[in-house]
Amino acid sequence: MSGTYFYTRQLMYVVMSFIIVFFMAFFMNVKFLQQTRVQQIMMAGIFLLLFFTLLIGKNINGSKSWINLGFMNLQASELLKIAIILYLPFMINKKRERVLANPKLILNPLLFIIVCIIMVLFQRDVGQTMLIIIIFMSIMLYAGIWIKPLLKWGGIILVGGSIALVLFAIAGWLPAYLVARFRIMTDPFHFESGTGYHISNSLMAIGNGGLFGKGIGNSVLKLGYLPEPHTDFIFAVICEELGLIGGLFVIGLLFFIVYRAFQLASETSSYFYKLVCVGIASYIGSQTFVNLGGISALIPLTGVPLPFISFGGSSMISLSIALGLLLITAKQIKMDKQKAKQKHIDIPRRY
Repeated sequence: MSGTYFYTRQLMYVVMSFIIVFFMAFFMNVKFLQQTRVQQIMMAGIFLLLFFTLLIGKNINGSKSWINLGFMNLQASELLKIAIILYLPFMINKKRERVLANPKLILNPLLFIIVCIIMVLFQRDVGQTMLIIIIFMSIMLYAGIWIKPLLKWGGIILVGGSIALVLFAIAGWLPAYLVARFRIMTDPFHFESGTGYHISNSLMAIGNGGLFGKGIGNSVLKLGYLPEPHTDFIFAVICEELGLIGGLFVIGLLFFIVYRAFQLASETSSYFYKLVCVGIASYIGSQTFVNLGGISALIPLTGVPLPFISFGGSSMISLSIALGLLLITAKQIKMDKQKAKQKHIDIPRRY
């Protein structure tokens, strides 16, 4: 492998992402995505991609989540996030006046989405499955659909699942890798030479950076000590090279996108635009939290990339589509506000 392999590949993905965002921002209208035929084609395409991934998918690090396209590995679960962000708001908005009183009206679309999520789970990609469920739940809760059942059953499943995990752990029925991920959270340095190797080196890299870091390119732990420094643990490298200040700056930029998405959701009366913005905010926000929580031993490590920064073509493409979608939605919200304002303006006449 060439010494510039990751640089050239990521540069290609970044260029592709810029083209996608530019095209969407200047040549697409969000109303185009509200057409029934477009939604049907999108969901059919995603379903086929997930199906073919299960059949001919490439196994990387224990997950059968990628289809080899030659020039890149395509991860269909990344595109499923965008599909849910568009499809679920579309179906809710389509029957908005009746769906709040009778949520069963969108039962078929919900079952279809659940089937797609199960297909991702069958790919043995727990991290992506968890993120997709968070996006799905965020849109449903913000829309006000089945709030009580979701909270009730969600709480029961969470408590019941936690109790089951404890009992299974005591009985020795849990897979060894799952037990290890929870065990190293308590004291990763105790397992430094084994299962805690990833986390302990990540924490050392974060600590080595101090306040201002060692300088760009001067990370020591990325040179063979820190596993996957270009993907899952890229934030640890950022902290070592740019310090606490650099790390907080990166978090601040991602937080701004999430904040702006929620702000846009509060500025529009369109349910479709509201839910699309909430979906994008939950996508970027939850993925950031899961990545940072995993590398800092706050939650079990799941192998989720840091948005816009970690190496990976599918993630960059999916995130660039989400960003382009946020831009065209914001543009449409602004246009709708200007039209509404224009209608209420009284232009005085001079005689």
